[in-house]
Amino acid sequence: MTLSGTTAFELDVTEYIEEAFERCGLEVRTGYDLKTAKRSLNLMLAEWANRGLNQWTIQRTTVPLVTGTREYALGTETIDVLSAVVRRTGTDFAMARVSRDTDLNTPNKTTTGRPSQFFVSRSIDPVLLVWPTPENNTDVIILDRLVRMDDAAAATNTVDMPFRFYPALAAGLAYYISLKRSPERTQLLKAVYEEEMERAMSEDRDRASLSIEPGGYGFM
Repeated sequence: MTLSGTTAFELDVTEYIEEAFERCGLEVRTGYDLKTAKRSLNLMLAEWANRGLNQWTIQRTTVPLVTGTREYALGTETIDVLSAVVRRTGTDFAMARVSRDTDLNTPNKTTTGRPSQFFVSRSIDPVLLVWPTPENNTDVIILDRLVRMDDAAAATNTVDMPFRFYPALAAGLAYYISLKRSPERTQLLKAVYEEEMERAMSEDRDRASLSIEPGGYGFM
């Protein structure tokens, strides 16, 4: 048996579109076919951000703190912040995430000190608000943020995801295209899409060790 010796299989945007059209029983014939399929692909990638945590879209980011400043722009590519610590002289201190209501009702927002809590304003331009207000310029916040995937722009581009999600992407795009071009196949393609997506997301998870300790109670 002769193996290829390669693990570089990757589709570009055009190939995903061709695959999706074929699953719909169609062929890509015009430039508009490519345009409408690419639009569907970008809408689907936006929908994926609502499905939960995509591990490959987590970025560890450093935010330098500024004395007396409690608001920090996170960038429009930010979807959410998963966790954060404040680093002082090489030591990391956990920060608690609070709700909008808790942040609003913090009595004295000008209190200074080492930040111990944060709130994420998930607006079009997401903002990180910390409290207490930083007391120096040397502390930094280290946070894990969930960011948007790159758009499917040029037809020759590849897509920003690990190979484990290739089947889900092809299945999902076929489903989206069927809504416009092949409605008689929509239910079947939707079922395939959801199955592929569930399988991929079940694989794309943290594998931290689970430790269970006895609670000190005996059995009768």
